[in-house]
Amino acid sequence: MIFKKKWNEKNPFRRLKEGLAKTRANFIGGIDKVIGGRRKIDEELLEELEETFILADLGIHTVSDILDGLREGAKREKIREEADVKNYLKKSMLEILNQADSELDTSTSSPFVILVIGVNGSGKTTTIGKLAVKFVNDNKKVILAAGDTFRAAAIEQLEIWGERAGVDVIKSKSGADPSAVIFDAIQAVKARNADILIADTAGRLHTKTNLMEELKKIKRVMDKGLPGAPHEVMLVLDATTGQNGTSQAALFNESLSLTGLVLTKLDGTAKGGVIINIVKELGIPVRYIGIGEGIDDLREFNAAQFVDALFEE
Repeated sequence: MIFKKKWNEKNPFRRLKEGLAKTRANFIGGIDKVIGGRRKIDEELLEELEETFILADLGIHTVSDILDGLREGAKREKIREEADVKNYLKKSMLEILNQADSELDTSTSSPFVILVIGVNGSGKTTTIGKLAVKFVNDNKKVILAAGDTFRAAAIEQLEIWGERAGVDVIKSKSGADPSAVIFDAIQAVKARNADILIADTAGRLHTKTNLMEELKKIKRVMDKGLPGAPHEVMLVLDATTGQNGTSQAALFNESLSLTGLVLTKLDGTAKGGVIINIVKELGIPVRYIGIGEGIDDLREFNAAQFVDALFEE
């Protein structure tokens, strides 16, 4: 079955709110519990807010900056009541997330090559499949590369998504050299005049070869086959891992110079504040967020909509 559905829900904002329900209940509910009925912003209240923020995985540095602003606002009597606190938090988070609000532009190169990386279980292959459907619906010719040759199941999963999206999948047998598969995919994209290549990669290796070194090799092979490729190095992170996601992003970024992030499974965690921490710490654009299993539930990240969905009752 080939998906040909456009992403045009009647109420996408409501779906976003539903997807962020656990985080909103934990984060906004925690704020309401702390400041409800309190007459002033004092150190005791700030300490309780700090705990609430950390439980939502905002990260210690981000929390410190936010609390410093709250403390200063309280001193100047600009922040007095519950509504003032929420308005300040909303503004602060939007300022941070606006740094990451950058849509993926595939028109900068033809063909456009996306290298997708991430640990096993992050939702990497599913994300690739959903992206393929999106691009096909945008009338792009897409090819997928099964670069995770260390897991036979990964190749099979990508083939299933290829069938759903109606796109070709370049693959080899399990255990083959992933760089060779990627090189063949580059040649196929050029020969078939495709618009976009999306390459899957391993999330761990069964050999003693270091994963980062293997991924660096793939990047070099891509550039050799098509100078300038990859044009996007996209890391897929499982939001339910919380602060481990920040550490993962930092490690991958150090080795591979990330250009974009995808946060999956935001609907499954009460700690969705991790997205704010990752952006604050690393400044990497968030391209997409995953808020469910549906084909429409991988959506382009919009900072203003995200913050509104988090705070709106």
